[in-house]
Amino acid sequence: MRSTLDHERERHLRREQTEAERRLWWRLRNRRLQGWKFRRQHRIGPYFADFACVEAGLVIELDGSQHLERIAHDAFRTAYLQREGFSVLRFWNDTVLRETDAVLTAILTALAPHPPSGHLLPASREKETAKP
Repeated sequence: MRSTLDHERERHLRREQTEAERRLWWRLRNRRLQGWKFRRQHRIGPYFADFACVEAGLVIELDGSQHLERIAHDAFRTAYLQREGFSVLRFWNDTVLRETDAVLTAILTALAPHPPSGHLLPASREKETAKP
């Protein structure tokens, strides 16, 4: 259950986004990436994932230079998220800023085995021809 402190932390993290987080969020928000629903600063257990696609079980983490000193912590965090059923993709902030399209391609590749759920109705012509 989310506490008020959790909600405040999520808000703070959203307000204090890095430029890389802003750029990637612009491409992921509102189902812009082939209909996939992403959440930002989504809480999973004791952690806040930078971005999460819950329906596909995918977490995307963006790392800056401070993560060079936190390799063991990041590995522990990744192992926790994997035990919770999530695949984890990590990208350096610099890579997101310089190669945004390549990052999006890698994300789509990770999403490929999981078609997005939702109301995927056949086109009206297909409905008519599919009648018994």
